[in-house]
Amino acid sequence: MHSEKSGDRVDYGIILSVMLLALIGMVAIYLAVQHDTSSTVGTPGHAMLMQAVWYVIGGIGIFFVMRFDGEQLWRIAPALYSLGLVLLFVVLFAYDRTVAYKTGAKSWFSLGSFTFQPSEVMKPAYILMLGRVVTNHNAEYPHTTGNDWRLIGTMLLWTAPVILLLQAQNDFGTSLVFLAIFAGVLLVSGVTWKIIAPIAVAAAGIGTTAIMLVTQTWGRHLLEHIGFKAYQFSRIDAWLNPSASTSDTSFQLWQSMKAIGSGQLSGRGFGGIKVTVPVRESDMIFSVIGEAFGFIGCAVVILLYFLLIYQMIRVVFDTKNEFYAYVATGVIMMILFHVFENIGMNIGLLPLTGIPLPFISQGGSFLLANMLSVGMVLSMRYHYTTYMFSREDEGFASR
Repeated sequence: MHSEKSGDRVDYGIILSVMLLALIGMVAIYLAVQHDTSSTVGTPGHAMLMQAVWYVIGGIGIFFVMRFDGEQLWRIAPALYSLGLVLLFVVLFAYDRTVAYKTGAKSWFSLGSFTFQPSEVMKPAYILMLGRVVTNHNAEYPHTTGNDWRLIGTMLLWTAPVILLLQAQNDFGTSLVFLAIFAGVLLVSGVTWKIIAPIAVAAAGIGTTAIMLVTQTWGRHLLEHIGFKAYQFSRIDAWLNPSASTSDTSFQLWQSMKAIGSGQLSGRGFGGIKVTVPVRESDMIFSVIGEAFGFIGCAVVILLYFLLIYQMIRVVFDTKNEFYAYVATGVIMMILFHVFENIGMNIGLLPLTGIPLPFISQGGSFLLANMLSVGMVLSMRYHYTTYMFSREDEGFASR
């Protein structure tokens, strides 16, 4: 039994960080839609209202998930993972044709004006399942080189179906998110650096080689044979030389960089947004913050993300539980990758990948996935007790 009141076990620091990011997001979405004549989300007021509705739904989701203790999250992980796989498979046949025509990705369900991306459901489910898999393995096998390779193989077996289904949907950006989660959990799983270091070097080498091949005609032909798409070449071209085709393939990136640069130190203010940036309320939302609030506004947003991550890490150290540590690591890596990739592509540091900014970008299913993931971390604090691994209880039991 817990002696403290339930309110004392709520991590208000995490909630406050999310609320401040949400407030910034509401303002940024309003400004983006107000100055984006090609926006498909309606009027600025309507866009804000719909985002507010999703914040409320996400808040209810946080409260619901927070009530699940570690053992309950452990038990439902396989069911949630299976549900996620089913949704990822079904969307291949029931995807929204209009969205697929515009984006090239077969990754959205639609019902009237309501759209939903099943890969967002899969993110928290995958994090829970990966945490369970690693905890199970570490309880059963001691850390040796052979067993570490066994763990990597097991993690890959649970990851491969997700990546294959996402590739079938032509959703490369979301695949990268799952790989980032995989890498983060692997990093803290106890696998020896003698294995992790060569894998990291090999991954960096493959990425560098792929970029170099894009710059060569023969290299492009080779990449085409292994599945690279024309839009992926265009995005890398725009990233390597954004000023080469500012009216065509590089237009979005060039306009984003120009908008952020025009904000200078303190920004142009609420009524000073003038630069046109496509999809500004979603993927390019950081350009709104840069133009309206300048370097100071951008720095505040980045600081809030670091504060949120710090508080999540602190929860892990306070609760001292292996399963929780892997779940929290997955959530942290998911948020960090989104933040790094989104801001990086807005300022020209990274290629465009269609990755939105957590808690700020417009999008209901994306926001809900992030809120539910935060709810999983909050449940650690709420159920402040120490758990241990136990084979007798399928791997998880209360001490």
